[in-house]
Amino acid sequence: MSDRVSRRTLIAAGGSAALGATVAGVPVAYADRRGRGGGGGGGTVPEPLKVPEAIGRGGAVASVDPYASEVGIKVLQDGGNAADAAIAMAATLGVTEPYSCGLGGGGFFVFYDARSGKIRTINGRETAPASFTEAQFTDGSGKALDFDTVVNSGLSVGVPGTPATWAVAARRFGTRKLDELLRPAEDLARRGFVVDANFNAQTAANAERFAMFPETIRVFLPGGEVPEVGSALRNPDLADTYRRLRERGIGDFYRGRLARAVVSESRRPSTAPGVEVLGGKMTPGDLRHYSAPVQQPTKSKFGHLDVYGMSVPSSGGIAVGAVLNLLDAYLEVSGLPLSELTEVEYLHQFSEACATAFADRNRWIGDVPDVPVKELLSKGFAHERASLFDPDKAQPRPIPFGFPDGDYEEPPVSGDRQSEPYEGRSTTHLNAVDRWGNVVAYTLTIEQTGGSGITVPGHGFLLNNELTDFNFVPVTAGVPDPNLPGPGKRPRSSMSPTIILEGDQPVLAAGTPGGATIITSVAQIIAGHLGRGLPLVEAIAAARLSSRNGTEQADLGLVDSETGAALRSLGHNLEAATWIGNASGIAVAEDRLTAAAETERGGGGAARVVKPE
Repeated sequence: MSDRVSRRTLIAAGGSAALGATVAGVPVAYADRRGRGGGGGGGTVPEPLKVPEAIGRGGAVASVDPYASEVGIKVLQDGGNAADAAIAMAATLGVTEPYSCGLGGGGFFVFYDARSGKIRTINGRETAPASFTEAQFTDGSGKALDFDTVVNSGLSVGVPGTPATWAVAARRFGTRKLDELLRPAEDLARRGFVVDANFNAQTAANAERFAMFPETIRVFLPGGEVPEVGSALRNPDLADTYRRLRERGIGDFYRGRLARAVVSESRRPSTAPGVEVLGGKMTPGDLRHYSAPVQQPTKSKFGHLDVYGMSVPSSGGIAVGAVLNLLDAYLEVSGLPLSELTEVEYLHQFSEACATAFADRNRWIGDVPDVPVKELLSKGFAHERASLFDPDKAQPRPIPFGFPDGDYEEPPVSGDRQSEPYEGRSTTHLNAVDRWGNVVAYTLTIEQTGGSGITVPGHGFLLNNELTDFNFVPVTAGVPDPNLPGPGKRPRSSMSPTIILEGDQPVLAAGTPGGATIITSVAQIIAGHLGRGLPLVEAIAAARLSSRNGTEQADLGLVDSETGAALRSLGHNLEAATWIGNASGIAVAEDRLTAAAETERGGGGAARVVKPE
């Protein structure tokens, strides 16, 4: 696929839109859309195209959204680095993807520094209030509270980490002031963006619960109506909030007027007449004491490549690394590298590796001391776990967890078979590479689509429901659960922003939204591109299999295909899904960059390069 835009792409991007200017060599469609929402207003709104692949030099970006990718490539063209571009893109996604991310959420930022050759990460995960206990989401008898009741309430809201992440990234890794990087998002929120089919569908799906909160209706369903595809939605409240952060700094979010607004709304959500929801426990002290620490990444091997990801409280870096370790270990059983396996053989191995990694992830990973990260990513543990693999049939689900204890000489010992915990799926991901070779993979979220459903009055952004990523009660009675709530604790996440190096040179940055399916999707993209030799855009577009040691889903028709039938004959219990994730990535080959995004999922993504071939 090239950067040239087909008639079909033009139609998908805006119907009768006429070609106008170009962005990094890619024609931009301009549609005459009249602004509406959050205060009204008019004027035309530019509608950039979604282009799933861009190849060239001088820098690249890839994301789910053309507005964000357009902003990111402009930052790179103007001399900013990858961290600068990523921050500006993330702020823009807070405008155009407000149900997936924004100021009221958190995320994980992975940065490769070309000068030092080192990778560092920023832990911007939300935290529980200091008053939380392990029994926070149970009634007096120890029974779990109703999940949906908690989601749509202030009790689900964790202390947001996204603003702090941007501040740390700008200070530690960027070259531009945060004031400058937030300006494009402020301008877009004030001017408005063109509503696409995905945004329209997400709004419609959440309209009933959004109706519980009048401010959410006012901002995101102006006039009480779901914004039509092709209309332009403005958010002047969010524009004013970005302006305030630009002028007063991120400290205002954690210690100033914005902090007071967040605390007040989370503790006593503004609801429609007759609607009552649980209040939250967040205090001004919880916001004031929040930090987004810079951490070491996880490191594992995939063949001769070094795989870097996010460590605890994310399970992403560990679980993705474990899946790839197991695929390497299965080579001794099959005798064939991934590139020589049939599609059925490959997906069977992939499913078994994912289910096994999830069994160990659910038992051992959480925001607790002494998570055995090194052992979970060790080749010895992978070989011990791989000894259970059968090339001719699937293991019964759920697979019992293993013991990453460093003793892998004796026959493997297995623990209990644990059920699959729930995790929300609304997140977003972006990637950036600059002319100097710095790389960013950044995944951010407000948990499920629309978060808690609560919009901070006068400020235009939704609050997360991230605390429902904790397990409400232990997954298995009598077995320690590392993901129960606790004071100041960060809920376990599956977000898996990943950077892969060959020697000291980057070869891939990738990630996706999708809750627990993030782990399987990122691992499958890596295995497809770097293990089976697919071009990156094809590895992203390929039908996905997500086996999470309980649910085993497949999308894009895989279930009903001949491959799906063959997998079922091996004992795989496949469940059809429309889309699994909405991924993007950038492949690096010396100074040649291939930015890639979805071709179909979510209506397609947006790839850009500074100097197209």
